Amino acid sequence: MMKPVLRVLAGEPVWPPPIWVMRQAGRYLPEYRELRAKAGSFLDLCYNPALACEVTLQPIRRFGFDAAILFSDILVIPHALGQDVRFVENEGPRLEPVTSAADLARLAEVVPLERLAPVFEALGRIKGALPPETTLLGFCGAPWTVASYMIAGKGTPDQAPARLLAYRDPEFMRALIDRLVAASTAYLVAQVDAGAEAVQIFESFGAALPPALFGPLSLEPVGRIVRGLKEARPHAKVIVFVRGGGPNLRRLVDAGIGDALALDWTLDLAAVLPGIPARIATQGNVDPLALIAGGAPLDRGVDAVLAAARGRPHIFNLGHGILPETPVEHVEHMVRRVRGV
Repeated sequence: MMKPVLRVLAGEPVWPPPIWVMRQAGRYLPEYRELRAKAGSFLDLCYNPALACEVTLQPIRRFGFDAAILFSDILVIPHALGQDVRFVENEGPRLEPVTSAADLARLAEVVPLERLAPVFEALGRIKGALPPETTLLGFCGAPWTVASYMIAGKGTPDQAPARLLAYRDPEFMRALIDRLVAASTAYLVAQVDAGAEAVQIFESFGAALPPALFGPLSLEPVGRIVRGLKEARPHAKVIVFVRGGGPNLRRLVDAGIGDALALDWTLDLAAVLPGIPARIATQGNVDPLALIAGGAPLDRGVDAVLAAARGRPHIFNLGHGILPETPVEHVEHMVRRVRGV
């Protein structure tokens, strides 16, 4: 029988809905923190196939989630293209900024997939170790989100450096986005070839874009990646996540990109799901802070998602990534409540 997550991505309502959690392999797990302390740098961990496999499997062993998502990072793409990328403990990523055509010319025109071979090896290891009912997910960052890091050299509160450059030098921005579309498409095709059964595209900074820029910098590039992947690998399934996508939800639905839309916690599922055709699966959307709080707030959040999603293809998830301070027992409770046990 087809795996529950894949059944949903094929448009079938499944009850109880399958569940996984964004950033489910990470700092809230003591076993991750122990392994991370021994691994060296964060990128060393991402590029060590054995360790990346182990980290990916940790939440599957603990919670029995219906999907395992590859442990890696969206910034492996600029790193593979030749941009200097490092991670500073407790501060996040630091990159050598790319802000001009001359900077872009120093990067590879075509992503050298051999630099990402450890990622593909990790996928093969994970696929061989997963329970037969568990779906393996790959992922990449959306071009706008990745470009925002590449331009600013770090995460910024409102992506102002990238937005400003989009206004001042639209030709450069188009060239950078085009480079990332091509690289991300090739990367996802290779992930599918290595064992990923579905992929998620993370547009974490979509909320920063005004309506006039959302189309050319987010919606259209993500659509090109999805079309390119499906032309190369028609069986691949795609989840598109736009954090803060509420104001552009209608545009996302009308564009029909991907097999599923992941919805963030700011959206009321009971209000928005009736407007999303059943052929488009959905995913989400408990507030990560409700999961930290636990108790009645968590139960209300879980129950609201279940009530709104019943009868349609839906994957239960958070509305964004799980936070490091999340109690493990709250995750265990959430899984039990979703599954009715």
